[in-house]
Amino acid sequence: MPTMTRYVDQDLHGAEFRECDLTGARLIGVVMQDAVIDGLVSNLVVNGVEVTSYVEAELDRRHPVRALIRSEDPADLRDASRQLHAAWAATTDRIRQRPGIENRTVNDEWSAAQTMRHLVFVHDSWFRRCCLGSTEPFTPIGIGPNVEPYREANGIDLSLEPTIDRIATVRARQTKELHVWLDQVTPAQLAARAPVPDDDVWPPYARGRSVRQCLGTVLNETFEHHRFCVRDLDLIEAQDAR
Repeated sequence: MPTMTRYVDQDLHGAEFRECDLTGARLIGVVMQDAVIDGLVSNLVVNGVEVTSYVEAELDRRHPVRALIRSEDPADLRDASRQLHAAWAATTDRIRQRPGIENRTVNDEWSAAQTMRHLVFVHDSWFRRCCLGSTEPFTPIGIGPNVEPYREANGIDLSLEPTIDRIATVRARQTKELHVWLDQVTPAQLAARAPVPDDDVWPPYARGRSVRQCLGTVLNETFEHHRFCVRDLDLIEAQDAR
């Protein structure tokens, strides 16, 4: 177990914790105003009240597709995927109407182009490798985890700077492949152990998971990164309007 770090009577005004594991963190007697938490959060207790269930319910209200993503029914999963990719198609059209906006960033987040390139990687890794058992190299324009030895491995070429049209073409091809598979997949196939190849290619921790779990990662990534992308496009456009 790592040694616990204690901060007592310290001014952490404006502090940013990015890609940190704060499991078990305790904030006692703190002043917290205008704070933002964005990440994988569960069992969060605020002043004695567990608030995660409220947050999850509100997110489901705002984004009904989340319930479909959690379903075990292939029909619901097909519906979820089509809704997600329709949303991405609309956002891609929005991006095309503002040439150059796809490469702009805000708050140290990925640009829209980088986000879409990450989804290229998600499809290759979590769908093609984990759900189909493919051993083919990844699409070169994809962007994966920023950790070695996976950062630029198995065909990834981070020196590439593809246009938004090139990225959209690749994503359309991947979407078609996913939907053809979803149209035929059965509950038994979803429940089966994922045929992850036995090699040192991302994601190494997927072994032992079911096909359904790996598909869930694909759908969740598609949803969450769309949410992030739209959020940041809104911020960029708001900045430009000032």
